[in-house]
Amino acid sequence: MTARLADIAAQAGVSEATVSRVLNGKPGVSATTRQSVLAALDVLGYERPVRLRQRSAGLVGLITPELENPIFPAFAQVIGQALTRQGYTPVLATQTPGGSTEDELTEMLVDRGVAGIIFVSGLHADTSADMTRYDQLRGQGVPFVLINGFSDKVQAPFVSPDDRAAVHLAVTHLTALGHRRIGLALGPKRFVPVRRKIEGFVRCMQEQLGIEPAAAEPFIQHSLYTLEGGQAAAGALIERGATAIVCASDMMALGAIRAARQRGLDVPREISVVGFDDSPLIAFTDPPLTTIRQPVPAMGQAAVRALLEEIGGTPAPHSEFVFHPELVVRGSTASAPKAAPPTASATSTTPAKPTKVPKPAKQSKAAKIPRPSRGS
Repeated sequence: MTARLADIAAQAGVSEATVSRVLNGKPGVSATTRQSVLAALDVLGYERPVRLRQRSAGLVGLITPELENPIFPAFAQVIGQALTRQGYTPVLATQTPGGSTEDELTEMLVDRGVAGIIFVSGLHADTSADMTRYDQLRGQGVPFVLINGFSDKVQAPFVSPDDRAAVHLAVTHLTALGHRRIGLALGPKRFVPVRRKIEGFVRCMQEQLGIEPAAAEPFIQHSLYTLEGGQAAAGALIERGATAIVCASDMMALGAIRAARQRGLDVPREISVVGFDDSPLIAFTDPPLTTIRQPVPAMGQAAVRALLEEIGGTPAPHSEFVFHPELVVRGSTASAPKAAPPTASATSTTPAKPTKVPKPAKQSKAAKIPRPSRGS
């Protein structure tokens, strides 16, 4: 092998160490140098390793975390159509509970010689994940683009909605309706979109209502991006006295409506709910859901353009393309109720001191007796 490395290095005009890095798919080698090494392999008659063989110009991988949430099929449809118009064939790979992981799906696509990969809401959005997996992918010469979630550790184009602006739109809408006790239901805090939504929520609550970050914290509830997760998060927020809830997905918003109805609360007369995504069919729920529309068509087309530029040899800049969301007002939001529904406070455990009730005055008409104060 050493003799072969020396021959290849001499033919390509590079060091043996560089040849080794290329053959083993290691990062840190420029695209030009990698092509020189591969050309040297061809000239000398050596067979390229499977992962370094000429990639099909017709296949592009698309990896999504699931398909139960309607937003992911929406992305798949937009991206698939955009790729087809450019002569490429999309290969959809979806994670399932107990099934293939993102890394396993990536390896499968690479082995099939895809020209590039688009990741939607992948591990790149998880701040606790190891980002070296993407360096290794780039080291194998596979272009990729990442949607929803940004990391400065990954050298690739990113496409995202403006999560801070999305929550700002929702909170501003609710405050205009008179709501003052607004809750935020979202996923685990380790995800980039979640952190950005929290930043937007805290900032807007302070700007719109003068509520300091510490006071807004009890109205932020983490859960799962599912109907059941939204139901659990909303239940906790309702118990804390929220009259309106902003959810991080439409699925969570449907769960919030279920939680409200289980408590005998009318949506939107007694509690308002705002979703996020504007998934297909959301306009036809009961009530039709007010939501923040994620600009899926624009984001999907931008991701395809960036990937095709990379495939064509014009690397896109390591930057984030941010798209502004849109508020879609429907029937799940209304003016704040005149009196908040009776709830148990989750922010205070100190019992209120009993109020002394004065004896009635001796007069013909009975004096009004003040009600005892409620616990905070």
